[in-house]
Amino acid sequence: MNYFYNLCENLKVLRERYGYTQKQVASKLNITYQSYQAYERGVAVPTLANFLKLADIYDISLDDLIGRR
Repeated sequence: MNYFYNLCENLKVLRERYGYTQKQVASKLNITYQSYQAYERGVAVPTLANFLKLADIYDISLDDLIGRR
């Protein structure tokens, strides 16, 4: 299973479902817009701290965030 691909897709789906822009999520994570864009494009992987923040932002588990079910 390619969890990294799932993460990229899930980040975009969740962001759009919540009505956030990439800039808004980047601000919540305290990172640059370009860094967040790289997460959604699959060019970069969030730090553990940002994984946890993303799960909190969307009120989901880390398993759900990466599509591990």
